Amino acid sequence: MLATGATLATTGCMFMGSENTWRAAVDNQASQLGYRNWIVVAEASFPAHSRSGVRQVTAPVEVPEAVDYVLQALERTENVRPQVYLTRELRSVENDFAPGIDDLRKRIQGSLHGHEATELDQQSLLTLLEDANRSFDVLVIRTQTALPYSSVFLELKPGYWDADSETRLRERIEHERMQRLVRPFP
Repeated sequence: MLATGATLATTGCMFMGSENTWRAAVDNQASQLGYRNWIVVAEASFPAHSRSGVRQVTAPVEVPEAVDYVLQALERTENVRPQVYLTRELRSVENDFAPGIDDLRKRIQGSLHGHEATELDQQSLLTLLEDANRSFDVLVIRTQTALPYSSVFLELKPGYWDADSETRLRERIEHERMQRLVRPFP
């Protein structure tokens, strides 16, 4: 549930305007979302979702400004860190067909706060998002950016536990299990 002083809605998509409202919604969600939730900073034509668990906020800014703000909000929390995804198509869109796309690509890279982005085709990202939404919340921040394939997808990972730590833990558990199996009986 999103709130900015008062409850706005309980399920489904939500549309909110104004500069302060979208920022308040992001701040609220950054502290509530956890592992396996997603945030999408979307371009203007990103499809609206009617499924419960998808919240939509309208931001009167461009994608890079919204990404910058979202990443700052996530950096203030310790519970999650973002895995950043960009659409593979963004790299190939030509400025002749989408004037301003070259500048936007540079601005998006600058807004990533040093996070390395993984590229996947947009349909794969939408499929991942749909699959995640079956069980987890998704926050969509719809921006004013009117350039194709410029949405930025953030999959939230645990902020205090990384893949290497998980691998070491699983190896240790397996090692302990094997030790119990091979111990001679008294």
